[in-house]
Amino acid sequence: MANRLANETSPYLLQHAHNPVDWYPWGDEAFARARAEDKPLFLSIGYSACHWCHVMERESFENEELAAILNEKFVAVKVDREERPDVDSIYMEAVQMMTGHGGWPMSMFLTPAGAPFYAGTYFPPDDRHGMPGFRRVLEHVSEAYRSRREDVEAASAEVVRSLSTVKFQGGGALEHDALDRAATRIAQGYDPAHGGFGGAPKFPPSMSLDFLMQVAWRNGDKRLDEIITHTLTKMARGGMYDQVGGGFHRYSTDAHWLVPHFEKMLYDNALLARLYTRAWQYTKDPFFARVVSEILGFVQREMTSPDGGFYATQDADSEGVEGKFYVWSRAEVMTLLGEEEGRIFCALYDITERGNWEGENILNVPRDPESVAADLGITIDQLADVAARGKCKLYGARSQRVWPARDEKILASWNGWMLVAFAEAAIAFDKDPYRDVVRRNADFLLTRIDANGRLMRTPRIAGLLEDYSGVAWGLALAYEATHERRYLDASRQLADQILDRFADAQNGGFFDTPTDHEALITRPKDLFDNATPSGNSIAADVLLRLALLFGEERYAEAATKTIAAITPVAERYPSGFGLLLGVAEWRAGQPKEIVITGDVDDAVFRALRRVVGESYLPHRVLVAGNSSSDLPLMQNRPADRAMAFICEAYACAEPTADPERLRVLLQIAKA
Repeated sequence: MANRLANETSPYLLQHAHNPVDWYPWGDEAFARARAEDKPLFLSIGYSACHWCHVMERESFENEELAAILNEKFVAVKVDREERPDVDSIYMEAVQMMTGHGGWPMSMFLTPAGAPFYAGTYFPPDDRHGMPGFRRVLEHVSEAYRSRREDVEAASAEVVRSLSTVKFQGGGALEHDALDRAATRIAQGYDPAHGGFGGAPKFPPSMSLDFLMQVAWRNGDKRLDEIITHTLTKMARGGMYDQVGGGFHRYSTDAHWLVPHFEKMLYDNALLARLYTRAWQYTKDPFFARVVSEILGFVQREMTSPDGGFYATQDADSEGVEGKFYVWSRAEVMTLLGEEEGRIFCALYDITERGNWEGENILNVPRDPESVAADLGITIDQLADVAARGKCKLYGARSQRVWPARDEKILASWNGWMLVAFAEAAIAFDKDPYRDVVRRNADFLLTRIDANGRLMRTPRIAGLLEDYSGVAWGLALAYEATHERRYLDASRQLADQILDRFADAQNGGFFDTPTDHEALITRPKDLFDNATPSGNSIAADVLLRLALLFGEERYAEAATKTIAAITPVAERYPSGFGLLLGVAEWRAGQPKEIVITGDVDDAVFRALRRVVGESYLPHRVLVAGNSSSDLPLMQNRPADRAMAFICEAYACAEPTADPERLRVLLQIAKA
């Protein structure tokens, strides 16, 4: 028999629709029942690719006995954190405050008013390894709620007061000297052996590396160059990277990027594709270009809907076993590739009889391909040919396996971030197929905006700050990639909504929820760039872009206030503000304003645009195309021929139609 979750659209909620637990989705109905029956709520938050969420479901939520206790003594509410990051952020802060740690599945007990009074993450069904069992927790919490109500009310009121306290208040601007100190502080955690920062587990530090790249470009810091290139190379050669199908898994469980947590998230791959694109512009290393091509190829093949939207995640498990889809035995590989090519392929990708993980092999490249080729007595080109053919054959064989489940939610914010990745790749590599993806996704996202300029996160859930800022960011870059003005105008429309409906007028920055959002126990305001970028950081980026493109100083003022609001804590904890620090680099410098006139199909126009794309210019806007003639940067420019114009710090270089001269001009000064 199905519970109320059967009417939901989230794959994660639908996975629980046939539990014996009488689940409610988040909403008024659950809280009304809790008030009417004077019962506490049990709030469970997770997501479809979460391994331990599935474990707790199998062990506890499918257990008839435990479900009966839950149904009798609590009102049970299930939330998909990817659908409702506003709810998740409030209660994640609460669980961290109450227990000292957090994670998913999140298990939270609330009063009928929504105030948390007991918290945890995964609970085993019975006491195990020093952890209290879920059965005992349910009995304990129920008893406390019945017999010690005053204590419960006092504790929950204190948590709500702490959640509602303003955490950060403005403290000035992040200028270059402060940004240099932040970069130095991040670099102190560098692992010179394996790349990345700290020990196990290791998450891909996309935003911090992008910030370090900007600082290294500005001040010529070779130490930062080494940190960036070594980390990017190690990550992409590791097992955390899917060597066969492209794309990164969520994180590495060890310090050397070998054994991943096998789920694949759209947002990770968006941030990493963008990072490797920018790293290619910075270094011109063809390996980084190949990684971009493979990530975006994976997204096009496996994560794109027929209408151009991008799906959310792929699970870690298939057939109930984590990683089963991705691992190989040596015998399998030798059978597929034959004796000679199999031997070469196994030498490159660390495939042995013994295996490198639980008797199986996770493909990775622990040695430089040049040294592998030398040991095998073949050229590097021969090795590359064998690797390419072998990966193709393994991908075909793997496709016959049982695939991991895919969460086909299409979230506006995550789509905006991936749209940025495709747009920046289209500009950098001058690839029309990427531009086609950009147009399809941008057109899809435009259907999520109604006649009043309101954006939907999903077809049923109203947009949050991360949606408005993420889609505005994507559409602004889609304009630069395609020169189609409608995308830029839609980006501006969303930015105006951000200023009107999300701004924190008192403290600067923006709330996660709009003024007309449902009332929660506090109005969340997430400022950290954690696994995903903060809506505040991206809003500041978009506003700075639009300020230049439209000549609107109010956008720059709002972005500056946002940066100032976060400055004190960003200086202390720079690793938690990678994207925001990169935006502060933009604000502290002098971005390049680049205009290309003429017909977009003209050979000279394309050659000039290609030079701009190939150049590492982390702080720039690009205006081009006939639809842009009314933009301030296009004023008084000749529209009848292809010419490039560069302005910076209120001064302009001489215009040129020569691509090589443009290349020189772009590198003369660094913003």
